[in-house]
Amino acid sequence: MFRRTTPSEPDTLKLSQGRLPSPVAPLKEGRGPLRPRPLFVYPPFFLERRNTMKILYAASEATPFAKSGGLADVAGSLPKALVKDGVDARVIMPLYGDLKMRDKLEYVTNYSVPVGWRSQYCGLFKAEVNGVTYYFLDNEYYFKRRGLYGFYDDGERFAFFSRAVLETLFYIDFTPDIINCNDWQTALVPVYLNLYYRHLDKFNRIKTIFTIHNIAYQGKYGTDILEDTCGIGHRDQHIVEYDGCANFMKGAFETADKITTVSPTYAQEILDPWFSYGLDALLREKQYKLCGILNGIDMEANNPATDPQIPFNYDVTNVEEGKAKCKEALQDKFGLHKDGSPVFAMVSRMVGMKGFDLVQSIADGLVDRGIELVILGSGESQYENFFSDLCARHPGRVGTYIGFEPALSQEIYAGADVFIMPSKSEPCGLAQMVACRYGTPPIVRETGGLRDSIHDSTMGEGNGFTFAGYNAHELYVACCNAQNAYYDKENWKNLVHHCMECDFSWDVSAKSYEGLYNETANLW
Repeated sequence: MFRRTTPSEPDTLKLSQGRLPSPVAPLKEGRGPLRPRPLFVYPPFFLERRNTMKILYAASEATPFAKSGGLADVAGSLPKALVKDGVDARVIMPLYGDLKMRDKLEYVTNYSVPVGWRSQYCGLFKAEVNGVTYYFLDNEYYFKRRGLYGFYDDGERFAFFSRAVLETLFYIDFTPDIINCNDWQTALVPVYLNLYYRHLDKFNRIKTIFTIHNIAYQGKYGTDILEDTCGIGHRDQHIVEYDGCANFMKGAFETADKITTVSPTYAQEILDPWFSYGLDALLREKQYKLCGILNGIDMEANNPATDPQIPFNYDVTNVEEGKAKCKEALQDKFGLHKDGSPVFAMVSRMVGMKGFDLVQSIADGLVDRGIELVILGSGESQYENFFSDLCARHPGRVGTYIGFEPALSQEIYAGADVFIMPSKSEPCGLAQMVACRYGTPPIVRETGGLRDSIHDSTMGEGNGFTFAGYNAHELYVACCNAQNAYYDKENWKNLVHHCMECDFSWDVSAKSYEGLYNETANLW
């Protein structure tokens, strides 16, 4: 029987300043919202505040305006959840050339921003969506391009953006208590704040938090960029110098008041050289201000009861009927046999980091066991070619779509029986949460946010199937366990219900962020 997990010891990180997290109550019997693993939770007294907390969320992308990855989902959802809870949270981002919803933008003003030895134009626009105020920083030379990143002058572009974030505060009627910076594109904000603005009355009480979404991307450039382009003089260059080059993320580690990651497990993993991409020694020095909070998902945008992209809407009360119809439609779309076999699916970028090398090793074995595969994604040619060939070799058993279609991904979440996510490293991951929301138990490797959100159900509890070692054999065993469980219909029904009842909403994560913001605001 699949039962809800009742954790005996909360799996949390130790708080800085010697403060301990509040106890997590056991899960109650009966149907209701739940979260598989306790979050990094701040004690209630951190949540008490006399005045409305003001947060400026600085990010290089945010939904619904611009998106290239998970950062946009976080920047679009967390501020909305904070505003709903009474926090004055606002977002600031670049005004890209292909920005969506441009008709909602309102011009505010323009001003000059220092960039090294020169000044550059910056236009300020704003919009309000879902109760959240968004500020957009305009410079057509830097941002009127197709795409968000990958240009030869990205270092200069986001040095300008980081400086412009602070200059903008002179021109708006908003002084934040906290500036929450995200990834290397905004890593120079706390550096510039401490070097050039801290002595001013408007800035002397502002605190900064730096959030790592993926430590692999650090903003590394030659040291010659620092003075001429970034405007950081020789005396202060040690703040951002690391391992013989300029490292924007390192500068944020040195100057931010707190460092966060997008899951508690990832906060521990990046202290290990295998995960840290060279920054583990520095992070161990800064461990006193490091913590992890698990991301959430937008429960309304990912709701099988209202999703217009899927063939049949359903909720936990009629999930058996709904998923059966969605599965049939998915099999029709990919030309798969309808012989009662379980459908295992992947929706991901086709890169080794996402575990495609493991799936490649066992794909033929899974098909031979009577499992149907559906693969959606694009990326490295070796994987695109392999899964296209796999589809040709197993007609009616494998369906492959090279590319990405958001509507098709929703159909896969709803129509598949099992979702495969065997990542080598996964700071948080959202797909496993979306899969649970649609009643599709995931198979994940125990790393990062996958470990924090999914627990193995092989022994009769949990909300998915997990394996620890990064090897094809352990993934194959997990897939076999999932297939065997699928044919135990009564227990499978309980597992699917349990997955759908997991509470991965941002409302839960926002509470922990509020606690972090309040602690940080009172550091000094």
